[in-house]
Amino acid sequence: MTVLDTCSGAPTPTGGASFPGFGEGAPLDLSSLSDREHAGLLSRLVDGSHRGLSDAIASVGNCSHPIRLVGSSQTIDRATGEVVSSYSSQDAPLGELLVPCGNRRASWCPACSRVYARDTFELIRAGVVGGKTVPASVAGSPLLFVTFTAPSFGHVHGLRPDGGRCRPRSSDRVTTCEHGVRLSCNASHAEGDAIVGSPLCWDCYDWTSAVVWQWHAPELWRRTTIAVRRALAQRLGIKRSKLNDVASVQFAKVGEYQERGLIHFHALIRLDGPDGPGSPAPLDGLAFADVIRTTAPLVTVTAPPTDEDDRARTLAWGRQLDVRVINTGGRVVDDARTADELTPEQVAGYLAKYATKDATDLRHGDTRQRPHLARMTRECRRLHRLAVDRGETRRCGDPTVAPALPDGSDPYALLGKWAHMLGFRGHFSTKSRRYSVTLGRLRRARARYMRLVQQAERDRVPLDVRDLETRLLADDDEDETTLVVGSWVYAGSGWPRPGDAALATAAAARAREYAQWKAEQRRTSPTNTKP
Repeated sequence: MTVLDTCSGAPTPTGGASFPGFGEGAPLDLSSLSDREHAGLLSRLVDGSHRGLSDAIASVGNCSHPIRLVGSSQTIDRATGEVVSSYSSQDAPLGELLVPCGNRRASWCPACSRVYARDTFELIRAGVVGGKTVPASVAGSPLLFVTFTAPSFGHVHGLRPDGGRCRPRSSDRVTTCEHGVRLSCNASHAEGDAIVGSPLCWDCYDWTSAVVWQWHAPELWRRTTIAVRRALAQRLGIKRSKLNDVASVQFAKVGEYQERGLIHFHALIRLDGPDGPGSPAPLDGLAFADVIRTTAPLVTVTAPPTDEDDRARTLAWGRQLDVRVINTGGRVVDDARTADELTPEQVAGYLAKYATKDATDLRHGDTRQRPHLARMTRECRRLHRLAVDRGETRRCGDPTVAPALPDGSDPYALLGKWAHMLGFRGHFSTKSRRYSVTLGRLRRARARYMRLVQQAERDRVPLDVRDLETRLLADDDEDETTLVVGSWVYAGSGWPRPGDAALATAAAARAREYAQWKAEQRRTSPTNTKP
């Protein structure tokens, strides 16, 4: 049974499963295929390559944009030098070795972004409850969940709780701006409305400052981490240079776009003792939260002017700083400012979900549906052109144009490269060095597991699962008994025929639905129900 058989409506054995995606009446959703994609899939059926395509899609986990390679490799026994096995791209289902793209963005590749989200979930969760080389004692460390927002650059339309009105004002309290626009809105906006996040008055909104803040947001975060460590040292009555002898601040952070197009950061911030994760911290979570609340609002970044007529800007976080205490250092508590309890798994899932988002998710697939985002994109390109023009003028020897930075470079020269990200140039998911395991180690563990499975199949013996996680996450490869030597050449990116990518994306959507169904089945299973 192949993916193409399923999408054509052929009956699929359910094996007793009750997932609604199985069966003759549950084809893949290919309703949005273009005529060209239809023709491409039909050509697969005509020339008989549809089964090879199905195997290829399965081999890359339904990746929408795989990397295509040609070449060969050999697996050699380290001890004897014997060639255990060999592989050539000619043996692959479509004549090329396909490798998943590994892109974290759900808008680009839903399948690979799901793998990235799972890895991020494990990374974040390990830093909260232990596991994956992190000691279980880390669950007793003070832990905060902090949200850093962007400041206001003008009144915008927004969603309100319980469907409330946007910006209600009585007739006697309504004010107008200098452009004659009423600074009120009595409408109740729905999720996905194009107007949500857009300014009430487009002429009053400070588009330049919004883009400049977005451009310098990574630096603002970096200075915040430095300021928190300095404030912690001051709170403990020691020099900053001696802080590592007393405490260690570790974090995992993800970025999320707000509807207005500006980024804000969600961060898990943990306080450890001097011996790393799990060692006793010098402060409890409540005192540590006070350090964050008093320090973060004072952090600033001075942004250079965008042109000769502009001014330098002092950038800071928005007033909506949310600090929640997840663990005081021994017991999980409800923060005094929230009514719901946040478990480590909930926080890890929350952060992992946003690690796969980008500006495309705000646009809902079409920039024209979100005019204020298109306006921010144009502002990014305008500032980029100004920087390029200044650079050309300086190179021509005009002494009246001073360099923007002491080293002669212009801070906004690369802004056009990040216009599609609305000026945000930072990583969406970052962590400190000793927060938990790295994504690279998790990926290496996955590759090791596949090699162990293949070796067990060659030797025809069951896979030894004793201390399996420890072996997979080991730092070195001393336990590896084989060596893979290969020669591969890049042949291209993406699926070779029209329609292949749409089929892979549809299969990824079905796999995601099945995973969600399985999780719901486990959650509602009688064996998991508490008495």
